[in-house]
Amino acid sequence: MERLLIDTNAYTALMAGNTEVADILNRFAVVLLSPIVYGELIDGFRQGSREKENRLILERFCAKPRTTRLPITHSTAEWFSEIKHTLRSKGRPIPINDGWIAASCMEHGAHLLSFDSHFDAVDGLLKYPI
Repeated sequence: MERLLIDTNAYTALMAGNTEVADILNRFAVVLLSPIVYGELIDGFRQGSREKENRLILERFCAKPRTTRLPITHSTAEWFSEIKHTLRSKGRPIPINDGWIAASCMEHGAHLLSFDSHFDAVDGLLKYPI
């Protein structure tokens, strides 16, 4: 069963009505949400004028039967360390939160849906093309 982890910018695009993102999500039986992405979203909501409404929308998204919230585990930390070390040795670091997001994808064998091209530097990451 193929899984897709949605990045913060892909969730934001989905909520803005991006039909391409919606179509991609519909191709996967399982949609994963990292606590890192969840935290970035909540942080963004706090900076806006519709925090309560946006939180409710996010909770409805999380409550869908095919959406799974992931934990951060010791395995995630191992993946994060490997990714960070490899990218540092290549001279191609990525933002720290994105390292954790990539680690969650690797741990769970999930594709990543993101508009960020710097994820392309992560060896073995299954990034869904958008």
